[in-house]
Amino acid sequence: MIRILGIDPGSRKTGYGLIDVERGRARYVASGVIRIPEGPLPERLKLIFDAVSQIAGQYQPQQMAIENVFMAKSAGSALKLGQARGAAIVAATNADLPVAEYEARKVKQAVVGTGAADKFQVQHMVKTLLALPAAPQEDAADALAVALCHMHTSQTLLQTAGSGRSRFRRGRLSIS
Repeated sequence: MIRILGIDPGSRKTGYGLIDVERGRARYVASGVIRIPEGPLPERLKLIFDAVSQIAGQYQPQQMAIENVFMAKSAGSALKLGQARGAAIVAATNADLPVAEYEARKVKQAVVGTGAADKFQVQHMVKTLLALPAAPQEDAADALAVALCHMHTSQTLLQTAGSGRSRFRRGRLSIS
């Protein structure tokens, strides 16, 4: 079993979601939103770092996946988002977690089937895929979607590596 922590970063709200993956199936563990109060950016970044560190300590994930920065409303917003990502990434690396990064379009494609999906579609598919009684809050659903994207991407990589094994013998390509 692998436990994956998904993060949807933000300087005001950071979503998190945890899933367990066993035999190619995902099971919901927990999710929520880290709400960051107004204040100087360094203090908000510390809150993100501390909260992700606490979540990692409490739930003991083996991997973390996080959404990449996309072009925000302004360059300043994109910079703050990047710094929030950085705080979460440092917390994960301090907990010795490998970190995977995914573009928002790839996450939506993996979960909904289209990279142009809206927030409601992501929430609905996360609810469906994880058999939840209700749709998670928006930022938590996005974080769970990041974890699900990582699960699907990891499975595809393993399958690709597995199918490639038969072509390689002792470090050499065998031609058949």
